[in-house]
Amino acid sequence: LFPFSSKGAMMDNRFATALVIACVLSLISTIYMAASIGTDFWYEYHTLSPVENITEAGRSVWEEFVSEEADEKTYTDALFRCNGTVGLWRRCITVPKNSHWYSPPGIWKTDMTTNCISFSLSDQFMEKYIEPGNHNSGTDLNRTYLWRLQFLLPFVSLGLMCFGALIGLCACACRSLYPAIATGVLHFLAGLCTLGLVGCYVAGIELLHKKLPLPDDVRGEFGWSFCLACVSAPLQFMAAALFIWAARTNRKEFTLLKAYRVA
Repeated sequence: LFPFSSKGAMMDNRFATALVIACVLSLISTIYMAASIGTDFWYEYHTLSPVENITEAGRSVWEEFVSEEADEKTYTDALFRCNGTVGLWRRCITVPKNSHWYSPPGIWKTDMTTNCISFSLSDQFMEKYIEPGNHNSGTDLNRTYLWRLQFLLPFVSLGLMCFGALIGLCACACRSLYPAIATGVLHFLAGLCTLGLVGCYVAGIELLHKKLPLPDDVRGEFGWSFCLACVSAPLQFMAAALFIWAARTNRKEFTLLKAYRVA
């Protein structure tokens, strides 16, 4: 039995290595997902002459942006004109830090600040309209449900990963790899949710820009918060694959070892 025992020890080391790598990937993907949810750079707008745009609109740009009655078209126009960024929870624009809006433009260029407004829960579940800003144009179901999904899916993803981590702790306490299969399945589902989040966000942005095209002097691009979510999805899938492989292969090896000893 010695040769087989040596082989079994080697296989145990492989399982342990796979589990360690899977845990590291899971931790990194969790950090990336949490960071992407909590930051405001999912999509960024860059204007060629932001100061001049603010000068033309005066203080009304900021007042309309923060108004409780601001609709989608109002704050999107402000994002276009003021180097705006959009996250899952907040929207931000760059405005003059100087409170005196009549100050010379030269001062504004060296004294700008980024101010943000959070989306409330009612904003997250608010209906989107076929013509943004026109409540009489009817509900745009595609954009409405895409917006709601992009708000819910990241929390579902994080919840699945946390639940999978609890199962993993139980597996460690029981000194068994069998529960790792459930951990892998939960990570796989979390990866699907993250992938769905990325798809919903891209589709929602594209549909919005069809309704409200970007001005000629505005450039839009996906930001680093969006990239973190994109990276998190494959990490979750790789962690899921390692968890499931380690658990299933260990079970097969244990079955073969048991059959060998019986024989």
